[in-house]
Amino acid sequence: MKVYEGKRDPLKSIRFENNFKIKSLREISFQILSIERIIYEFNKILLYKNPSKGIFFYSKIGLLKIILPELINIKLINIKLINIKLINIKLINIKGKHKHKDNFYHTLKVVDNISNYSNNLWLKWAALLHDIGKYLTKKYRSNIGWTFYSHELIGAKMIDSIFKRLKLHKKKNIKYIKNIIKYSSRPITLISYLTTDSSIKKLLVNMGNSIEDLILLCKSDITTKNFLKKKQFQQKLDFFKKKIQKIEEKKKFVFPLSGDNIMNILNINSCKEIGILKKLLKKAIIKGIIPNDFNKASLFIKKKGKSMGLI
Repeated sequence: MKVYEGKRDPLKSIRFENNFKIKSLREISFQILSIERIIYEFNKILLYKNPSKGIFFYSKIGLLKIILPELINIKLINIKLINIKLINIKLINIKGKHKHKDNFYHTLKVVDNISNYSNNLWLKWAALLHDIGKYLTKKYRSNIGWTFYSHELIGAKMIDSIFKRLKLHKKKNIKYIKNIIKYSSRPITLISYLTTDSSIKKLLVNMGNSIEDLILLCKSDITTKNFLKKKQFQQKLDFFKKKIQKIEEKKKFVFPLSGDNIMNILNINSCKEIGILKKLLKKAIIKGIIPNDFNKASLFIKKKGKSMGLI
């Protein structure tokens, strides 16, 4: 891969001087620049509060197509088959009664959004690349419109080759980005009152300490201008976070009474009812009906034991 520079460094000129008047790479006088040098400057741009300006300029002069063609690919495709409507720099796919936003401009907005919550460079890379799988999975179905089934899985699989090409070799960062992209839509599918704890626990196991970053990406991925729709999505994510907190609380739960304590309180031998009583006790404590206290728990067990005919 060859990109060039002259006596002045064009990449620094882009970053430090906001030199956005250049129309193409041909307007820059060159000598060879390494991919490491390009990515060093690109990372600096990603760490800005509004990275989209620099990324868009890289696209405008043709540099983004050289280093990250996958991002260019998610711009509008099959232009001959669709009509194009320009609305505030956003291109929208329109076919039949269905339309879909241009994923490139959507991605720029997501990267800007996530920059409001975090300055984690690798989370920003995940935000930048989270939709690259849509190019390979994009299909139009007359009954439902545009679909991108499994684009997260496809996108995650593309990361190894992309980072190898960009000479970003740290396995820890690559694994982190792949995981964020792979599960980027999972929280949305789990936002339901009917969602079981086991499905959320599985996601927590897969994400480990990155669960908060995943939720930040989901939050940043809400780019709709419809206020009500945006508010609904945010409320659902808040509900999902509360479900995670409850699951974490359950994992940390310490019983104030052991099985032996319950047998002594009720003066009974080991039996299946003890397991039932422990579940009732745990539920009462988690719901805040009684405090997690030995004496209060003992009184609760006596009351429940009496109602069950154990004393």
